[in-house]
Amino acid sequence: MNRLEEISEKLAVLRHTLQQTDAAGIRLRGTDWFAWATAGGSNTVLLAAETGVAEVLVTPTNAWVLTDEIEAQRLKDEELPEGSPYQLQVNPWAEDSAREAFVREATGGGQVLSDKPKQSSEAALPASLIHHRRVMLPSELDRYRQVGRLASEAMTEVLTRAQPTWTEDQLAGAGAEAMWSRGLHPVLTLAAGDRRLPLYRHPLPSGETLGRQAMLVFCARGHGLIVSLTRFVFFEKLSEADRQRHRTIAEIEAVALAHSQVDAPLNEIHQTLATAYEQHGFPNAIREHHQGGTAGYGAREVIATAETGDRLAAAMILAWNPSIPGAKVEDTFVLHADNRLENLSFDPQFPHQEIAGRLRSMPLERA
Repeated sequence: MNRLEEISEKLAVLRHTLQQTDAAGIRLRGTDWFAWATAGGSNTVLLAAETGVAEVLVTPTNAWVLTDEIEAQRLKDEELPEGSPYQLQVNPWAEDSAREAFVREATGGGQVLSDKPKQSSEAALPASLIHHRRVMLPSELDRYRQVGRLASEAMTEVLTRAQPTWTEDQLAGAGAEAMWSRGLHPVLTLAAGDRRLPLYRHPLPSGETLGRQAMLVFCARGHGLIVSLTRFVFFEKLSEADRQRHRTIAEIEAVALAHSQVDAPLNEIHQTLATAYEQHGFPNAIREHHQGGTAGYGAREVIATAETGDRLAAAMILAWNPSIPGAKVEDTFVLHADNRLENLSFDPQFPHQEIAGRLRSMPLERA
């Protein structure tokens, strides 16, 4: 399936939603939904923003990309495939009212569904459409595999050349550079050295020197799809306690992976993790960090909790990230219809070990 075919299929889904809800239009503002609707296009300029410089408007008979004079030509040249069914609707950048007037005219003043409702005439997207986005098409999985390969190679490259004298800021900067050089957006880059690593689950990089070990965390975005992965490097030989700590967290993760099956509810997987933590002597760890959940066009689409009843489906993306002080494990998987988990962020060049029948990354030793 090429991009044009994928866009056509998604437009059909959007129009079916309009038919089911009697809405006059669907307006997609978020960077995640824009990428989904355009089969990998980007409306991002400000990397940290949840909305971008263009949006999608779909009615029963037409489809537009709404943008301004600053962005129109680049979007046409670089973000939309040739022959795209989306028409460009371009307004002066300083006249927001012109865009709103166009939307009212295009929808006959009727109700509009949106991922980020702003007007009184707008309502939230239905759960059925949100669920549909979370189930990947084969063409989306092809792009996801590419993003996962590039992200894992970037990670391996950086940790192979990192030095114990680097600061956490330098390590994170090298990680961001490695992602950008491969055409990936560094949506998140966390780094921690020997002192801060056991203290904080989300260590924003600092000016501290790394020391004997470091953790690096990526959320890498390509074609709108986000791959999450965490890796460790040791600049000296691992102690037996270090080795056991990382094997323990991989064994805890293995429980979540084993229960990640089609139709399994996320809250049940969360409970299996809570039990696994207790069995390994870390009864409070389930409360000290979120454990991950489903992923896709968001780093986390749904975070698993004791109250999350959402069920897994074939072709959904998963990113679990269990952790204990000093150790964490994280990769991005796709769940197949036969309950097989395909690791999208596995790099065979990085040290790994078989845990419960799966190859899982272990710390890189650079003694």
